[in-house]
Amino acid sequence: MFPGPLVSVVISLIVVGLLMWLVNSYIPMDARIKQVLNILVIIAVVLWLLSVFGVLSGIPVFRIGNP
Repeated sequence: MFPGPLVSVVISLIVVGLLMWLVNSYIPMDARIKQVLNILVIIAVVLWLLSVFGVLSGIPVFRIGNP
């Protein structure tokens, strides 16, 4: 049995953080490109979190786990 939606949000944030660390550490690219990529990911995650918690209602909701 899955513990709940908050745990799935935390797991998603850990996975996104791990993927960003891997990209920043192991994929060679210009520092400006990495900075722009990091900013875009942070904006996307913040918007996703706001929509998951119901603050933004105009963004389509991407559910994780059972509906």
